[in-house]
Amino acid sequence: MTAAAANHGPGADRERLDSPRDIRAALLPEEVGEFDAAYQRALRLAAETLSLEALHSMLANWRRIARMTLVDPAAHRRMLEQARRTLETGQPPEGAVEWTQLRAELGI
Repeated sequence: MTAAAANHGPGADRERLDSPRDIRAALLPEEVGEFDAAYQRALRLAAETLSLEALHSMLANWRRIARMTLVDPAAHRRMLEQARRTLETGQPPEGAVEWTQLRAELGI
């Protein structure tokens, strides 16, 4: 057993997502174009500002999305579809709770 496998368990290498290529490969096909556009914007900004901050931030955001996708691609696809419906119709998802109601229920 390698040290990486011992420290991170099965499948850890698949979920490391160390490179933009790894992140992109883990995304749903319908998200790849958005990733590519965000990556190109971040690269241009890095060249203009001589700072990698925006690129690192963009990759961290997409790494989170890639990890969610790896855990349950079908659930991630359902979430994307619900978000699309909400944006198109302006209607919240069925069973959604208003923020003020949720705060009241949680006692905060």
